[in-house]
Amino acid sequence: MIGTPMKKGATKIMLLGSGELGKEVVIEAQRLGVEVVAVDRYEGAPAMQVAHRGHVVDMLNRADLERVVRLENPDYIVPEIEAINTEYLLELEREGFNVIPTARAANLTMNREGIRRLAAEELGLPTADYRFATSLDEFRQAVEVIGLPCVVKPIMSSSGKGQSVLRDLADLEHSFTYAIEGARGASDKVIVEEFIPFDYEITLLTVRAKDGTSFCPPIGHRQIDGDYHESWQPIGMEEAVLAEAQRQAEAVTSALGGRGIFGVEFFVKGSQVYFSEVSPRPHDTGMVTMLSQNLSEFELHVRAILGLPVPPVVNLGPAASHVILAEEKAGEVTFEGVAEALAVPSAKLRLFGKPDTRKGRRMGVALCFGEGTDDARQKAEQAAHAVKIVSKA
Repeated sequence: MIGTPMKKGATKIMLLGSGELGKEVVIEAQRLGVEVVAVDRYEGAPAMQVAHRGHVVDMLNRADLERVVRLENPDYIVPEIEAINTEYLLELEREGFNVIPTARAANLTMNREGIRRLAAEELGLPTADYRFATSLDEFRQAVEVIGLPCVVKPIMSSSGKGQSVLRDLADLEHSFTYAIEGARGASDKVIVEEFIPFDYEITLLTVRAKDGTSFCPPIGHRQIDGDYHESWQPIGMEEAVLAEAQRQAEAVTSALGGRGIFGVEFFVKGSQVYFSEVSPRPHDTGMVTMLSQNLSEFELHVRAILGLPVPPVVNLGPAASHVILAEEKAGEVTFEGVAEALAVPSAKLRLFGKPDTRKGRRMGVALCFGEGTDDARQKAEQAAHAVKIVSKA
């Protein structure tokens, strides 16, 4: 049963975090007559531009978060980013609020230590070897155990912030400081991971819905400095390797529980599948599904949240996405080259409408079909690079 927006009986979703992924969630929810409230730390965030209402609060501040939750009294609280006071979400869930997928999932996945211990130590999933450190001395010891090269990350961050590959002990102190400075919230701990020379990496979008768990076709992706740069679907995998990835994805998402879509990341080397990370929400690499699937990851998420049927997901053909990045800081920008980008065969653009930029900030994405995934990737890159972000005086 879905109520009428802006009426007493409305079905209401509160989105915590209002970026480009949240914007697509809002659009899909509104198509089903759901009232949506978008919350973020800054005015004019992408999802706020399409929601019924928006609130600007510090979501790490318990009092600020409590104020907006009490004011709106939503049917569903849907975290869209990691920078949230997840301890308060646990309290809200105990009180009876419906946190998507669960408050425990939001709490565990915000912290790389929590999710890595769950996956490796409780569930026994294959992962890169790892150690944690809270001081430079502990960090040095961890690096000695793991060996070089190794991957260094804050335990709480997103979009590759604070992440580096340490290849030389001369850079040890810089790598540690960079991770601490890139952390979200008051985190002083880093994870040191074994560097796995993988053949490729994938995102396996896993849907936990009322009628069971299902998987989207696997998505290949490429990251630069830990941040998504392009993705494509499908990616060729041996059946046994895909089955192992699905087994691991079902294990970790079942342990987290609840309903919704999860972006589960894996490294694949030969026939070996290594669990990397999981996000309990739509994944940035999954933006390709806005073109490549009969149901996008955003529509799947909303259906699962509302307890609606999730039919089989079908790949519509080789497709790819490529990010459009800002090159400098600016308070306002214009986009040039849009016509040239859309002249690329099958190209579609999503310009997010972020109110300002900084170097490397994701401002849009180009989507293309192709004769194969290589062709799709080339077209998506061509379309993305045709768009120029120009600072407005």
